Amino acid sequence: MNIEKTIKSLERNRFTVSYFEQAEDAARYLDEAIDGKVVGFGDSITMKSMDLYERLSAHNEVHDPNQSTDNDEFLEIAMKCLDTEIYLTSVNAMSETGEMVNIDGTGNRVAASLFGHKKVYFVVTTNKIEETLEKAVWRARNVAGPKNAMKYNLKTPCVAKGGDRCYNCGSPDRICNTLNIYLKKMNDIDDVEVVLINEELGY
Repeated sequence: MNIEKTIKSLERNRFTVSYFEQAEDAARYLDEAIDGKVVGFGDSITMKSMDLYERLSAHNEVHDPNQSTDNDEFLEIAMKCLDTEIYLTSVNAMSETGEMVNIDGTGNRVAASLFGHKKVYFVVTTNKIEETLEKAVWRARNVAGPKNAMKYNLKTPCVAKGGDRCYNCGSPDRICNTLNIYLKKMNDIDDVEVVLINEELGY
């Protein structure tokens, strides 16, 4: 894993990068940078472990689908996240060549990361870095995907077999329904910032 190469590659692909050795420092940075805004969240174990909802909701209007109590409320909040001023989420993998990869089941997390905001933050830890885009895609499918399915105890082959890999299943519970590759910063979003943290958090 070459962190310096990854940062340079991301910047070459028009992403802003902020690097932190510890998650606490990154959380403090985001808490100070985002103030008095309408903020949307995408599902992220990394962000949960940093208590970002609790921190930011103290002085921002934060819409987080994970705060819902049922699927209808989840979808209602997810819709609100599509046009917030600021959006925060993570990715399932990134490459040393500066691409990022996300898999999504409902599509709200990927959709909101692509359009409609003044600024998007990707909060990512270095354990998600792979040498090439091909390896990053493999990681998203065979590491992050099964672990996310296990988190929800879904009726999929990857869960039944202990999360060892993706089986490209046809299960109704499947959550690997779209795979998105961020090649460059999307046009018409003022800034897309990768908050890169040198800790092992999330999947």
